[in-house]
Amino acid sequence: MPPENDHRLDNTQPRWLPALASRGQGRAHRLFHPLCGASPDTLIRLLSKGGVSPPRAHVAAIALCVTTLRLPFTLAETLATRGQSAFPAPIFIVGHWRSGTTHLTNLLSRSPAFGILSPMSVALPGEARGFARIVRPFIEQFFPRTRLIDDMPLRPDLPQEDELAMANLSTLSCNHGLYFPSRLVDEFDRGLFLDGVEEAELRQWSRRLAAFLGKMTRDGRPLLVRNPANSARIPLLRAIWPDARFIHIHRAPQDVCASSMRMFATLIRELSLGGVTDADGRARALVRRVYPRLMTRLLDDTATLPPGQFVEVPYEALRSQPIETLGRIHDKLRLPDFDAMRASVAEQIRRTPAHVPSRAEAGAVELAWLAEHPGLFARLGYPLPAAGADVPPGERQPEAA
Repeated sequence: MPPENDHRLDNTQPRWLPALASRGQGRAHRLFHPLCGASPDTLIRLLSKGGVSPPRAHVAAIALCVTTLRLPFTLAETLATRGQSAFPAPIFIVGHWRSGTTHLTNLLSRSPAFGILSPMSVALPGEARGFARIVRPFIEQFFPRTRLIDDMPLRPDLPQEDELAMANLSTLSCNHGLYFPSRLVDEFDRGLFLDGVEEAELRQWSRRLAAFLGKMTRDGRPLLVRNPANSARIPLLRAIWPDARFIHIHRAPQDVCASSMRMFATLIRELSLGGVTDADGRARALVRRVYPRLMTRLLDDTATLPPGQFVEVPYEALRSQPIETLGRIHDKLRLPDFDAMRASVAEQIRRTPAHVPSRAEAGAVELAWLAEHPGLFARLGYPLPAAGADVPPGERQPEAA
């Protein structure tokens, strides 16, 4: 029997439910917003700041109703999981958005040595061990086949970001900027870089993260925790788990920034509870603001990590030599059971489509500012793009996730 938090081996479909082929087309979030899984205090504090436009007021009202209806299950699970025992430190996969963190985590998750955070666990983090399992067969009927932002598959057996969970458990999350674009910059500064965050709020975030990951860790297997936002929080995470291990995957800056601009614009349009004006312009300005600061902090913070706790991986190496690259990760971090996962990794690679991005995603004008950061290119080991290039050079390669 598979461990209770492991959905990789449990994909049976009850006969009385419609076939997965008939499930939703990826639009359920427009009515049932991700904040339907928020804790009551988080949701009330977010909504009290304003930013909900009248055309989207019904979506916020639905979130409030769902949160109220979930409350007995939330309290029951809180009591049931209180006083949990010690658990192994997670393995954090970091790197800027669109650097390949999803693809890497999906491959690593094929190993039975690691636990994962399933889509249902991050959608309903307060009830991940109880109520979420009860409603899972119903809710999964509305899962899209692929993510909103690309053609990467979205399946119950593939790991998801803990940022989705923490956006529902805490007032500190950069995702809140996507939900309330009028506060986009402020929420990214607070939730990502922790600017101006008071110590009490930071302690609460740390406690809730530890409690969530603790209850999702089963059978002594470390969790794979993928989250680009954690790239800016490595000292904070090490304060909670001094022996945590980190994998940094990176990709050519011009490719990452071009793809991130498109991704953030899509997420703002799809997830905003406020009025959306110029999502593309907001996304371009956001990436220009975030990318240099995030990558500089990540490179500085990982430079002092001890051997056995950090490994750096180019996306191009993972794409061209996946087995060899995964083997190097296991060697560097002293991870177990690599031989046992080879066949599963090969199957996951076979099932993962090649992503070919549009060459019109971003041109030389939008990315000209990257020339102001030659040091980042040098530290990451990539050549500075030639001035005046119509298309960022690496954009012709298959997409990272």
